[in-house]
Amino acid sequence: MIFRETRLGGAFIIDPERIEDERGFFARTWCAREFATHGLNTRLVQCNASFNRLKGTLRGLHYQAAPHAEAKLVRCTRGAVADVIIDLRRGSPTFTEHLCEILTAGAGRMIYVPEGFAHGFLTMEDACEVSYLMTEFYEPDAARGVRWNDPAFGIAWPGEVRIISARDESYPDFATVE
Repeated sequence: MIFRETRLGGAFIIDPERIEDERGFFARTWCAREFATHGLNTRLVQCNASFNRLKGTLRGLHYQAAPHAEAKLVRCTRGAVADVIIDLRRGSPTFTEHLCEILTAGAGRMIYVPEGFAHGFLTMEDACEVSYLMTEFYEPDAARGVRWNDPAFGIAWPGEVRIISARDESYPDFATVE
């Protein structure tokens, strides 16, 4: 795997190294040893999948509050998504800054989202599926979110938001979040 650290400390873009032949290709998408070499959390406890029927579906921006903060390894396994992460670590030099990365099933690119970051995505095609490896179990009482269009983050989503849950639409302004 090829690890590229982003400008948001601790967040990585990870590309698989494909071994190709007449059958297709083989690529590693997880290796605890390689992740540990880059100082990343290797404690994986849960794997989730999200299927999204229509282009323009927005999910997020979600995170879990401490002590249940989680890191995620996110990969688009069908279609294409604009994946967004926001650094919500108070005291971080990149606090409230975001990164948008296009993830496609064809490329296999992944994004490692550290603890203390919000995460969400916008589907760029119909019938998208996203897979997540998680370092913490889901804890409903720790579930939090920030609004996808909050001016505090200035995210220029690369497509029209057509479908969003009532919960994701109603998150408060970040300035009011503890």
